[in-house]
Amino acid sequence: MVAGFKRRALVSLPLIAAAGLSGCAAFGSDRSGIVVTTNILGDLTRNVVGDQAEVTVLMGSDADPHSFGVSAQQAASLEGAELLVHNGLGLEEGVFSHVEAAVASGVPDLAVGEHVDPIDYTADESAGRPDPHFWTDPVRVGDAVDLIADQVIEHVEGVDAAQVRANADAYRKQIDDLHEFATEQFGTIPQEHRKLVTDHHVFGYLAQRYDFEIIGAVIPSGTTLASPSGSDLKDLADAVAESGVPVVFADASQPDRLVQAMAEEADVRIEIVPLFTESLTGPGGGAGTYLEMARSNTEAITAGLGAA
Repeated sequence: MVAGFKRRALVSLPLIAAAGLSGCAAFGSDRSGIVVTTNILGDLTRNVVGDQAEVTVLMGSDADPHSFGVSAQQAASLEGAELLVHNGLGLEEGVFSHVEAAVASGVPDLAVGEHVDPIDYTADESAGRPDPHFWTDPVRVGDAVDLIADQVIEHVEGVDAAQVRANADAYRKQIDDLHEFATEQFGTIPQEHRKLVTDHHVFGYLAQRYDFEIIGAVIPSGTTLASPSGSDLKDLADAVAESGVPVVFADASQPDRLVQAMAEEADVRIEIVPLFTESLTGPGGGAGTYLEMARSNTEAITAGLGAA
């Protein structure tokens, strides 16, 4: 766990003392490497770690973290890790029991979302539950990078702490530049046009950071596993018609059937703009890295709403 953020001086303690510390691997442990659940967190972790340790990412490109399930081999890798990095706010619904089992067996873990000032959903059936989609806010992602670096330095044997810290600092500078880019881009959108309708609730953090109003979501939930009712579509269609929103943003990997149905219900012409929301793509897919994904989304939102 992250409490205390003990530094690598722990490895110089006597064997008995080190073995008794909660969350620290004892000398002679056969655990090795870092296992990360989602590909977005995997990209952050790899930028921090560099060539200092092996990083295994469970979810491949274009995976939906809400529905993803692990193989038996992947489940075993969780319990063999020196450090397990996961979201921690209910995102990886199909992996949660395996994460719990690994932590119960003594694997040190970092539940990133729990430590970046999480917010709650404020609408629909998810209201009051923690929102796991913190990566839509680059400021929180920068904080996540520092958290990951701290835990890698503490728990992974043989890494060069100075190099890991240098990697994290260099990568955080890129994320700071991303935040500056997003601030400038969104600043060109008139305030009366800063209204978001999405296929499901995924941009709460972005809305808070950059002063957008969320009108609603076609799927009234923070998970893609939910489904809207006819009354849900009617309510959202009415809200869209009243607000005059001309654009609905849908995940690039999801079909837009529900969004089209909502547009028909509203009896207005609504453009559907794809965004990368839950997962990275493969190389050349438009969101091969976190930085590419975030910049692409910023440009698409700005283009969609700036000319509204």
